[in-house]
Amino acid sequence: MRNMVAGRPDWCVSRQRSWGVPIPVFYCNGCDEAVADARIVNHVVDIFQQETADAWYNREAKELLPDNFKCVKCGGTDFTKETDILDVWFDSGSSCVAVLETRDNLQFPADVYLEGGDQFRGWFNSSLMCGLAAHGKSPYKNLITHGWVVDGEGRQMHKSTGNAVSPNDVVNKSGAEVLRLWAAAVDYTEDMRCSDEILSRIVDAYRKFRNTLRYALGNLDGFNSETDSVASNELLEIDRWALANLNEVVEKVLRAFENYDFQTAYQTLYNFVTVTLSARYFDIIKDRLYIYAPKSFERRSAQTALYEIADKLCRLFAPILVFTADEAFENLPQQKLQSVHLAEFPKVSLEKNERLLADWERIFAIRDEVLKSLEEARNTKVIGSSLEAKVILTIDSDATFFLLDYFQDLRYVFIVSQVEVHQGERFAVEIQKADGAKCERCWNYSVRVGESETYPTVCERCVAALAEIGKIIVFVEN
Repeated sequence: MRNMVAGRPDWCVSRQRSWGVPIPVFYCNGCDEAVADARIVNHVVDIFQQETADAWYNREAKELLPDNFKCVKCGGTDFTKETDILDVWFDSGSSCVAVLETRDNLQFPADVYLEGGDQFRGWFNSSLMCGLAAHGKSPYKNLITHGWVVDGEGRQMHKSTGNAVSPNDVVNKSGAEVLRLWAAAVDYTEDMRCSDEILSRIVDAYRKFRNTLRYALGNLDGFNSETDSVASNELLEIDRWALANLNEVVEKVLRAFENYDFQTAYQTLYNFVTVTLSARYFDIIKDRLYIYAPKSFERRSAQTALYEIADKLCRLFAPILVFTADEAFENLPQQKLQSVHLAEFPKVSLEKNERLLADWERIFAIRDEVLKSLEEARNTKVIGSSLEAKVILTIDSDATFFLLDYFQDLRYVFIVSQVEVHQGERFAVEIQKADGAKCERCWNYSVRVGESETYPTVCERCVAALAEIGKIIVFVEN
């Protein structure tokens, strides 16, 4: 913009056209004196506000001037109207005053002007000149330019070549949410590619966002956020890990929104949903949510995290997935606000969780190797599902001591029935058939299946869960 202003010529604001916004100047027929003082201009403006600028063409000059108006130079009363009109760029440029100063919810200057890169000599320029003339400063704080929409090969879209993508067709086929998500996913500072293939990937991404919210909400049935929530410092460590990741996502997304960097916001949310949640957290807590008693500490710890995840994701999705976020937000338990669009963005916690995040990245690095070995064991028919497996880890002394604190949780992290950890010089993963019998309730294998006379076909963990559920049923019935 600076380069454009530095080299721009003087702006001739008049144009010779048959119709347009008139220049409110009159000429005395007696002495050719131009009449353009503020009082006369304001009088014409008052008429335009009632009749629009068409009044200039519908009225005679004397009907546009105040009653008994006389030329200050010669006293004449016969006048001619100016026939030139204002440059149309003056019309658009003056919107900085006409719009920003006439609406209660807006103010001068605007936060941002958004247009194509061709507007540096157009709207951006005319608005700047009008703003400087009216108030001595720019009418915008920021300028954002976007590229053009092109096809999947980077070619300009034309109906004649058959490569044009109609927004209405996209909305009718996939919904407006998908079109908005595409707009957020692309780098708008460059030419933006759009095709059926690209949109199909956006549809897949949308389903992942929606299914994430559905999963969270589905597991919050019966959860009371006011009475069932677990204090943040008492949550199970993996639940605290998930919320620590969520906090980093909130920080990155809000910073991206502030910088109008919607692609970074999209990518951050997409990675969080597909990797952190779907591939890791949701995969691991699924067992805990399904197996433990409804009001158990373990289940409520996971639900507390899920509630916060769903609530904050709805708020972060709201500018892009406006209907999906609102629908999910309305279904959050004990939600008091009528709409997510009445809610504020989530706050960023200042709590430092570097050690927690680093420890779990180390665990997930080991998990990735275990998952590879499990897949190989499935392919060679050693096991069917991962719950049929016992994992035998051989790791160095440092990693052995590190995993001691997590030993009881490893089988849930790896989604297997049993885990052994042995110290050795070389890292190795061995997959064997799990010991014991299969629990008919959780499908985990255990050597203790059959110990309970009341529940002879389930493992020790399910025996405890069923006993607690039984107490609840008896309490409700009584």
